Amino acid sequence: MKPVWIIDDDRSICWVFEKALSREAIAHRTFSNTADALKALNDAPPQVVVSDIRMPGGSGLELLEQVRRRHPSVPVIIMTAYSDLESAVSAFQGGAFEYLAKPFDVDHAVELIRRAMGESVRHDIVAESTETPPEILGQAAAMQEVFRAIGRLSQSQATVLITGESGSGKELVARALHRHSPRASREFVAINTAAIPKDLLESELFGHERGAFTGAAALRRGRFEQADGGTLFLDEIGDMPADLQTRLLRVLSDGHFYRVGGHQPLKTNVRIIAATHQDLEQRVKQGLFREDLFHRVNVIRLRLPSLRERREDIPLLAKYFLQKSARELGVEAKRLSGAALKYLGGLDFPGNVRQLENLCHWLTVMAPGQHIEVKDLPPEFRDATAQSATENWTVSLEREVANLLNRGEQGVIDELNKQFEKALISKALAHTGGRRIEAANLLGMGRNTLTRKIQELKIDGGSVED
Repeated sequence: MKPVWIIDDDRSICWVFEKALSREAIAHRTFSNTADALKALNDAPPQVVVSDIRMPGGSGLELLEQVRRRHPSVPVIIMTAYSDLESAVSAFQGGAFEYLAKPFDVDHAVELIRRAMGESVRHDIVAESTETPPEILGQAAAMQEVFRAIGRLSQSQATVLITGESGSGKELVARALHRHSPRASREFVAINTAAIPKDLLESELFGHERGAFTGAAALRRGRFEQADGGTLFLDEIGDMPADLQTRLLRVLSDGHFYRVGGHQPLKTNVRIIAATHQDLEQRVKQGLFREDLFHRVNVIRLRLPSLRERREDIPLLAKYFLQKSARELGVEAKRLSGAALKYLGGLDFPGNVRQLENLCHWLTVMAPGQHIEVKDLPPEFRDATAQSATENWTVSLEREVANLLNRGEQGVIDELNKQFEKALISKALAHTGGRRIEAANLLGMGRNTLTRKIQELKIDGGSVED
């Protein structure tokens, strides 16, 4: 294997690395200045470069620039005794693998070098394709159903309602429906009805006449006019204010509308694709969404699965998003290890595909090296297993409450409290082997209270005596 290069004008630092790398049987070579290292670079590249940032006759950043230009696959670790923000930023902007502040722990430095060596070897072996896949990806059966539905709807003019959790890709599907429709040559216009204040939403949708209200200095065409002949995507339609629901229903009924402040009816020919993460049937029952409008938009319903329903797609999506972020930033795409992919596959991703995309962008910017391990993930993802368990428990509880209320059940809180207490006490008694005093202490209640609840809830209470 090619040697690791140590470049530092401080002889004691070179000596420390020589001893540590010899102990680890890692081939190495030391230089006291950048000029000698650059001469040697003409002969053969090293496996890894570890360089001080400030040296007489040439800086480590200058060396970093030369190495990255001539041998971009060689990882460079920059050392400095000047632990300032400017040095760190300059090192990473120059493409450094990692930044090592002096004084450093020798074992940590050797571990860092080993990681860099592993990265260098992978560069020598792996040449990954950077071919850009399509925007909508999915090998899971649930996504194949979505693809089939888009295909079936390709020649249809029918209104489509896309449902699914936030971040699951509803707008991407809407764009695909437009792109494969007879209206593909006309405009696709999107509007998030939940993101625009109520007093501005009407003007956004229908436009306004000059002088219609304070600030309306000129005539403005609304989204219905802009999308004429094409497709209008109404995102988060479940959050649309009630009075605008009435106006929208009128347009969907006959294609006619008025601009705000206008008296001349206008006609538009648009295909409506709506989307929501809300349960529209439930909002209809609550009086928050018009039933007649619901039936107008719910002609064909297309449900997008959450990411936790298509976990097998996580590796495919992660690879795509890492490559996408790398292209945007003009850097080389990073890769997730098998362990990291397995770990991510076990997470629930409440933010769905959007959350995974944001994670991949974070990793492209922040993760050291090209090969990403579990320890390189941001803290909130490393701690996500425990969080997911809590979230799953509360989500299940919310779902059960909703089911009970929808069935018209009475005394919901009393019934759920009984189930909750029974589960707590049963598990505590099982944990203590039936010892009631110990179980009561763990639960934070008195023994008499525990005994009474065991009787009331008909729990197998184990031994009475401890």
